[in-house]
Amino acid sequence: MARRCAISGKGPMSGNNVSHAKNRTKRRFMPNLRTVRIQLEDGTTKKIKISASELRTMKKKS
Repeated sequence: MARRCAISGKGPMSGNNVSHAKNRTKRRFMPNLRTVRIQLEDGTTKKIKISASELRTMKKKS
């Protein structure tokens, strides 16, 4: 399964590991995904992966 937020669409970013000697190697920054259950309009529940920041925003707005 893709490492992508179902609501905001956040995905992995790329960057560099930088050592003390300033050697640079490629690395990936993964989003902080959480699996949550949401209840749909028809009463059924579904599991989705959303980022922690999006979950915090949803809790703030509800």
